[in-house]
Parts: sequence; structure tokens; C-alpha cells
Amino acid sequence: MEETIVLVVGTGAAGLGIAACLTKKSIPYIVLEKEDCYASLWKKRAYDRCHLHLAKEFCSLPYKPHAPHAKKYMSKNDFIEYIDNYVSDFDIRPRYFHSVESASFNEAKGKWLVEAKDTLVKITKVFVASFLVVATGENGKGYIPKIPGLKDFKGDIIHSTEYKSGREFQDKDVLVVECGNSGMEISYDLCNSGANTSIVIRNPVHVVTREMISVGMHLLKYLSLSTVDALVTFASMLMYGNLSKYGIFRPNEGPFLLKATKGRSHVLDVGTIAEIQSGKTKVLPEIERIKKSRVIFEDKVELDFDAIIFATGYKSTACEWLKDYGYILNSDGFPKNRFPTHWKGNNNLYCAGLSRMGLQGVSKDAIAIANDIEIVLKTMLRS
Repeated sequence: MEETIVLVVGTGAAGLGIAACLTKKSIPYIVLEKEDCYASLWKKRAYDRCHLHLAKEFCSLPYKPHAPHAKKYMSKNDFIEYIDNYVSDFDIRPRYFHSVESASFNEAKGKWLVEAKDTLVKITKVFVASFLVVATGENGKGYIPKIPGLKDFKGDIIHSTEYKSGREFQDKDVLVVECGNSGMEISYDLCNSGANTSIVIRNPVHVVTREMISVGMHLLKYLSLSTVDALVTFASMLMYGNLSKYGIFRPNEGPFLLKATKGRSHVLDVGTIAEIQSGKTKVLPEIERIKKSRVIFEDKVELDFDAIIFATGYKSTACEWLKDYGYILNSDGFPKNRFPTHWKGNNNLYCAGLSRMGLQGVSKDAIAIANDIEIVLKTMLRS
């Protein structure tokens, strides 16, 4: 059994940001990570051509802005280098190979009891902490929807977390499911690598450029959200015209309102729309069922595919090990409280990186949580 003031679970951007903030305040902590490295989403599960979707000024972690010479839209490797320097600068030392099995609040002790399996030496350890921070993020486990006949599909089935490059799919018929940023970027990569690419677009979505969103985020400092939404939507219409004839429809709500209220991201176009407009990438409706190598769509069109890539997002895994998740989370693993108080629960339980506001939200969560822990500790000392 090992005791600490703060126990942080997870070493993605959120966990590292919390660790840095606690270090700045000289608050003792332990951070646990089930993988063999920090930032495993970036180091192990990001595809080769992945870039930050927002400008670098919106993608830094606490106390370390990006260097002036860094590219505006950083590549995967550039961002990993930034993370490596961040860990070094703040001397963050995670406990790797520690998979948290359960965490519960002990009323008698007024502390959190956390059981973690050390998968390297195959023993279970118990940690006792006054504060517990859930920093396993939104992207805990890749989600693949249940589709009739999917288990009998004769081709390759992979989640976007397993996708690296379109080169391995050259000359193959590939279906990408979902049109979020990952789905659109993977479709573009496949098309440019010589794959016969199709993409399922089920829901209305805003298509914008990186520059439109960057300008919009700056304008939000001075103008109302509805005004900025109107300006960005108008700019998108000028840029792309009416996309409905290609099977892409705009939502009624504006892009920033959708992100703030429902966590739904706009699509930052990296060239996919031009491929769709040229006919190189086909847009298809929702899948109805699958029959061996044949996919049957809602409009009754039937097509054969060699591979299906699911860019269907992730599920939070926090509720699988956090026994008293009701103090802060719903059963879906996301905060019970609305932004901006989503990060704090009862009994000194916190969550970071679940605001659905990207790295900027992660940074704000980390600062707010560390500040609150400092205040609670001072109050405890006075009493």
C-alpha cells in the first residue's frame, strides 16, 4: 500500500497537464499509466499524416506555449516532440504498466482506495489518495457499432486507431464509416494512395477550413457565438457552395454552438471535399446490413469492399474501474455537470479532458483542478 496526496490516472495530454500544474505548486502526486509510454494515443494510435486540427496557439498545455518557430498546424511527430519536452521540463515520472482495476471512496478514512495491476511483474498494488483525478480522457476505447452481418464480413475490419497509412490499401475497395475529422482525413489519405474510396456520411456536418475556425476562435473573444457562427457558416457556403448534391448536409445549428452544446465537431477539410466533388471519393448513406463482402446501404445500393475502416469514435472507459463514478460521471463516462464546472465532483474527485473542447479544454481543466486542490489543501491545514 502506498499513500499520496493526489493520484492521477492516465498520461494523455490531460494527465500530463495535471502533473505539471501540481509540480508548479509543489503538491505531491503519483500518476499511473497502463501503457508502456505516455501520450499513447499520439505515439501508438495516430495515423501517419495526422496533424493538429487547430492552430498551435489553441493546442498548448499549461505553462509551456509552443515555440514561435513551430508550424501553425503541427504534425503528429512535431506534437510528440513537444510532449516529450513537456515531460522532461516538468520532470513527470509516470508509473507505467499500471492498469487501474478499481477505485472507490472510503467513507471512514475520507480517502480514495485505488487498486492497480502492475502488468510487468503481475502483482496488484493499492494506492491511497486524498484526491483522485480521472485523466483517461474521451478516447479510452475504439468504438465500432453493431451492424447486422458485420462479424461475417470477408474483408478487413479495422478501427481508425489501427490505421496508419493508405499505402497498404492501394487498388483496394475501401469503405470509411463516419465523416468526422479522422474519417475525412483517412478518406483523403486513402484516395491519394490509390485506393477506391467511399465514405459513409450519416448526419449533417459543417465543413470548414482550418483558417475559418482559427479566425472564428479569435473572433469569439469579441463577438457573440451566434454572430461568429453566422460568419463562419457564410464563409463555408462561399467556399464550398451547396454540398447537398454530394450527400453532405449542413446542420441547422452553427459549428461553435454544436461544439459547445453537444460536443459535435465540425469537419476541417484537408482536401477531401475536392475528392468528393471530383467523384474520386463516393459518399454513401448509412449501412443497413452486410452480407459477406457485400455492403447493403439504406438506399438499397449494394457494393463489394475489401476493407471497412471505422472512424466511429471512442468510448470512455472510466466507469469500468471507477466504482463511485456517480460522484462526477454519468454511466456513459462523461461529466454529470455542465461546462464550465464539469471537472469537479464530490469527495475530492476530479475529471480532466472530458469537456470535448480539445487541447484548449484539457489545459483549462488541468489549471482549474490544480488550483482547486491547492485551495482544499489550504482549507484542510487551517482546520
